[in-house]
Amino acid sequence: MAVEELQSIIKRCQILEEQDFKEEDFGLFQLAGQRCIDEGHIDQLLEIIQNEKNKVIVKNMGWNLVGPVVRSLLRNEKEDDKRKCHFLLLDLLVKLCNPKELLLGLLELIEEPSGKQISQIILLLLQPLQTVIQKLRNNKAYSVGLALSTLWSQLSLLPVPYSKEQIQADDYGLCQCCKALIEFTKPFVEYVIDNKENSMENEKLKDEILKFCLKSLKCPLLTAQFLEQSEEAGDDPLKCFASEIIGFLSAIGYPFPKMIFNHGRKKKTWDYLEFEEEEDKQLSDSMASLAYLVFVQGISIDQLPMVLSPSYLLQFNMGHIEVLLQRTEESVFSKGLDLLENGLLRIEDNSLLHQYLEIKSFLTVPQGLVKVMTLCPIETLRKKGLAVLQLYINKLDPQGKYTLFRCLLSTSNHSGVEAFIIQNIKNQIDISLKKTQNKWFTGPQLISLLDLVLVLPEGAETDLLQNSDRIMASLNLLRYLIIKDNEKDNQTGLWTELEKIENNFLKPLHTGLNMSKAHYEAEIKNSQEVQKSKDHCSLNVGREEIPNMPPEMQLKVLHSALFTFDLIESVLARVEELVETKTKSTSEQNMG
Repeated sequence: MAVEELQSIIKRCQILEEQDFKEEDFGLFQLAGQRCIDEGHIDQLLEIIQNEKNKVIVKNMGWNLVGPVVRSLLRNEKEDDKRKCHFLLLDLLVKLCNPKELLLGLLELIEEPSGKQISQIILLLLQPLQTVIQKLRNNKAYSVGLALSTLWSQLSLLPVPYSKEQIQADDYGLCQCCKALIEFTKPFVEYVIDNKENSMENEKLKDEILKFCLKSLKCPLLTAQFLEQSEEAGDDPLKCFASEIIGFLSAIGYPFPKMIFNHGRKKKTWDYLEFEEEEDKQLSDSMASLAYLVFVQGISIDQLPMVLSPSYLLQFNMGHIEVLLQRTEESVFSKGLDLLENGLLRIEDNSLLHQYLEIKSFLTVPQGLVKVMTLCPIETLRKKGLAVLQLYINKLDPQGKYTLFRCLLSTSNHSGVEAFIIQNIKNQIDISLKKTQNKWFTGPQLISLLDLVLVLPEGAETDLLQNSDRIMASLNLLRYLIIKDNEKDNQTGLWTELEKIENNFLKPLHTGLNMSKAHYEAEIKNSQEVQKSKDHCSLNVGREEIPNMPPEMQLKVLHSALFTFDLIESVLARVEELVETKTKSTSEQNMG
């Protein structure tokens, strides 16, 4: 019945001129053709389409059958005989139909699905889509751009696999799509290469390919995790995709050194300014992704001029590192850690000049590391952040270290980080006293730095428990200075500042300890009384209330706090004892 209906419509249209076809004819043709497909009359449909008499009708109306054919293919995934006929029908339609109408029809089909069907449709239609675009005589660049944009938009909806197992399983088909997309794009890249007369159309096509490459660098490559470099590179489909994308950029006249090193400059030596102004945030992400792929994954790194110094490379990567560290996704900011580590390992210790810290990113990046160290929920990444920050400190010259310490002490707002910085200050003082004395960690410059260290932020009211790491580090530094620097030599300048240190740090600390211990002892007494009544109550630890804690747990927390105060008090007592011993010894020597 459906076949007869279709033949009837065709017979009526055969006597009409092409321009006389009505909208009603298109609708009836599509309806009858779809019924033929649904009822399995593919062989008869093939005969009708291949009939030379129907050539004009198929050219104008046949594209309406592509959707029904594709949907039927997706429904009959396992029936090989049916699929063979369906593919033959699809190939015929692509060959015979109006390419302009086909292009729009295919792109509509690609936009339709969601979930796992996205990759199925893309893999099914990429080859027909490529053939259709190549048949178009005009506006090829526009058509390529429209196709690549549509494909990328759909691919960006697919989850990016992270582990080796996920990459190999490729449940959502992203890896297969990336591979197929490269094959889809290659002829258009070759067209740009072969047509070097720089026609307007060729330049437009180059721009469309550039847009696609930059988008791909952001998604999926920015969040993609790559297999270990020791494993076969060919087994990593996402790394292969990255390599091809970078190759495309180079082929169309945008080699990565030109792009990475000039992004962000006020005066640029690559000329695609329109995209940069329009999509600056996206471009920053893309350039950061590109920098990671080249320097950490080693893709196309042989294109890099050998004359560039490690500090020059670090300078240009710092902006990209900053972009990566600002992101909250573990898969992205971990790349920032890797890229920074990669750049720092090329540089000798103590050789990174302090002038680099005048560049904004050289101070914002270590602040980004502090955020990773303190806010990241994954312990391995927190430790990596700490290790990379230490590496960064090691590479700076003395003045650079001094500047960075001041910056982080003022901005970190985290007791553990401040303790880490104070320990580094102690290490630098030790090097200065034992080896080559430098002005940044002795005398007036050091005293200025110690003013930030040997102080309680809120005097006696400071939360000692919350600041215990910083306070212990400060006391240990002070103890070290008293032991290592005699009052007579006063290389550090400590002894002339001792009265100020006592007033700003030691005396308020004494008062704060007495207040805190009294508070916690009262809390312990209260908790013990509550325990007798077998009730739950809230507890104030530091300045935060912890509600409904069992009494046994309360007591553990309170005793732990008291233990911390006892520890601080013992180090404080030792510091005061050392001060008294040293000053007494000096007085006796002077009298003698």
